[in-house]
Amino acid sequence: MTRSNPEIEQKWDVFHRVVNMPSPELRDWLLSTPDGAAAYAPEPGIDIHALGERVLRILEKRRVDLTDDDVATMQLVTELVVGRLMNAPPEEAANEPWRDTLLTLGHDPLRPDSPRDVDAEVLLRAATTTAT
Repeated sequence: MTRSNPEIEQKWDVFHRVVNMPSPELRDWLLSTPDGAAAYAPEPGIDIHALGERVLRILEKRRVDLTDDDVATMQLVTELVVGRLMNAPPEEAANEPWRDTLLTLGHDPLRPDSPRDVDAEVLLRAATTTAT
């Protein structure tokens, strides 16, 4: 993969805006939660806990060390997180499965830097648009 690829740089930047938990905090969360889909809101065909572990590995990498699988994971996680933020339940903080899934993916929706509404849509467009 070309290391100076603007599309990958854009995905990296958006991913790091969406994943708002530092790696130690995500690691602690993953270690304290049960492994398996039963603990989280359903995502058909996706093992959320395993995806969270992949997010943790990406957070511990440098941009130049990304693999094609890492880039695909960053894209998937961005789309999942932003999709959930755009479709938040009315009582976000009280909805544990919704929040737990986001936390497992490295995003704490209760933080002030968590995008909402238009901001989330802008992030999703940035993540799915090829850089020019």
